[in-house]
Amino acid sequence: MKSVFKLIAIAALAALLTFPLFAEPAREAPGAAKSYELVLLHTNDHHGALLPNGGKGGLAEVAAYIKAVKATNPQVLLLDAGDINTGSALSNMFAAEPDIFGYNIMGYDAGIFGNHEFDGNQAKLVKQIGQAKFPFVSSNIKTSDGKYLGGNQYLVKKYDGFTVGIFGITTLRTKIIASPDKSLSFINEIDAAREVVNILRNREKVDIVIGVSHIGNVKEAPDHIISPELAAAIPGIDIIVDGHSHTYMEAPIKAGSTYIVSANEWGKYVGHGKLTVQNGKLANFAWKPIEIAPDAEVAKMLAPYIEQASKSLKEVVGQAADTFIFGNRLTRYQETALGNMITDANSWYFKTVYNQTVDFTFHNGGNIRAELPKGPITQELILTILPFENYLFIASLKGQEILELFNFIATIPQGAGGFPQFSKEVRFTIDKTVGDGVIKNLTIGGQPVDPNRTYRFCTNDYILGGGDGYEVMKKAVDPFNTSLLLSYVVGEYIKSEGGTISPALDGRLTVTGGVTP
Repeated sequence: MKSVFKLIAIAALAALLTFPLFAEPAREAPGAAKSYELVLLHTNDHHGALLPNGGKGGLAEVAAYIKAVKATNPQVLLLDAGDINTGSALSNMFAAEPDIFGYNIMGYDAGIFGNHEFDGNQAKLVKQIGQAKFPFVSSNIKTSDGKYLGGNQYLVKKYDGFTVGIFGITTLRTKIIASPDKSLSFINEIDAAREVVNILRNREKVDIVIGVSHIGNVKEAPDHIISPELAAAIPGIDIIVDGHSHTYMEAPIKAGSTYIVSANEWGKYVGHGKLTVQNGKLANFAWKPIEIAPDAEVAKMLAPYIEQASKSLKEVVGQAADTFIFGNRLTRYQETALGNMITDANSWYFKTVYNQTVDFTFHNGGNIRAELPKGPITQELILTILPFENYLFIASLKGQEILELFNFIATIPQGAGGFPQFSKEVRFTIDKTVGDGVIKNLTIGGQPVDPNRTYRFCTNDYILGGGDGYEVMKKAVDPFNTSLLLSYVVGEYIKSEGGTISPALDGRLTVTGGVTP
């Protein structure tokens, strides 16, 4: 493995030296204050992306870039803004152990806790903290003994010519969208940041203050504090390295005198900044996102290793007692046992594993691509049925908007990819004998839809973004990106059923006056 990293690092270093990231600094005028420099590298929302995703990222590729930068710069600060956990099946299988070990190899200076660090139990989190050779910093989460989670309210790093203070903030929405241990207490983001910045500035007397936050810059709920609000509320923060919203930035956001940067997601980019410090103050900050792509020669060399890893696709996760019929794309026409199983799997997972309130789940029938035959169910078969990299979201709509959603569903032509499949909490009839179609006898959880109630539902990122004509989804609020693939959740559900599942229809979706393929 060391030789792999070395080969990739050589390729990345060659590219780095050929295409300089920043212009050469101007020469100092005689008598001018001496300038000192620090290179800031940062990642966020890694989500178990051990291998490249869509031709970008990959832990080895990220490591190559970071090692190349460290080899050519005397002062480098490497930070991660949270959500190392939850995403790829490979990482999930080993509870992010290879991810953390990779971070150790790269020599991270600090990491913070994202909401997905709390997907498992406290024992899992404590083990991960112990596996890390880098410190976790948390300024707003405390354990039952009053200490800061991870043991560090802040860090102070000394460099040639200046000092840097680092603090970490995790969104309080973690208490809603994840399952933190009840022994942990969360402090308001602004209150915690105000206290720690005061300590760093007035007690530790640091020159530069960098906040590492997992709060994002996209508001998910009225009480969700986002990074520009944090910066505006707390003077004295030079830079905020942010995560959570998976934001791609071409340049820093400026809030007051604070620079805010974020590096998208899944190791597709590494944030690369250069701080210029004069007289103990930040005189300049140049920053850009660096796209991480595999080197062709190294990718060829890695191919047999990836092939060997793909043998896990042959793993049997359960048995189908009978065939879940797909026919001529039946999921685009009517209720199907396959659609029932997939949507019920989602509702089960987030209610039981994530402890989330989910009133129902639905997906577009075009997302389902093959039948599930009687017999052994392998990981490869699940990925054949669900080949798209659809990430699951939980979001909310008012009852009146739920009615809009179903009124739209009634008009979707049978055979179109947008025709839905629903979980068992929903019952309704599409009457195709009236106009383009109307909804009748709609109930959720056994009750008619209350126009004034808020309903929480699960669907995929494509539909939530308005795909297949679902424009009403753009009215959804309080979205939670679970960072879990639909295929992964279905596999976990099959395992939970004792390994054997049986096809069943229960009349949750009836079509009158319709057609069959």
